[in-house]
Amino acid sequence: VQLQASGGGLVQTGGSLRLSCAASGSISSINVMGWYRQAPGKQRELVASITSGSMTNYADSVKGRFTISRDNAKNTVYLQMNSLKPEDTAVYVCNANTRFTTYWGKGTQVTVSS
Repeated sequence: VQLQASGGGLVQTGGSLRLSCAASGSISSINVMGWYRQAPGKQRELVASITSGSMTNYADSVKGRFTISRDNAKNTVYLQMNSLKPEDTAVYVCNANTRFTTYWGKGTQVTVSS
């Protein structure tokens, strides 16, 4: 499985961004996909995840502001980020899980200016 993330950038506080992560390879084996983030000096944390059945899970810090979705026809997962805050600044990394393996994409930088 290969993951290609895109959509990061610089935005002002209160702004929005949408991240995309396209999967290729042994796609049928993927069950859960998610987004993690890592800010400088901090540990990587789960932002949101979505199962193949579209059940979602969010970090408390992003509930009500971020929405994860999945387009199975395009093998793509999206993270819509609204009402962005400076503390959302981080490298965002896409993740895909099969029964036996976890795959990671390259990160995309999200910077929220105050």
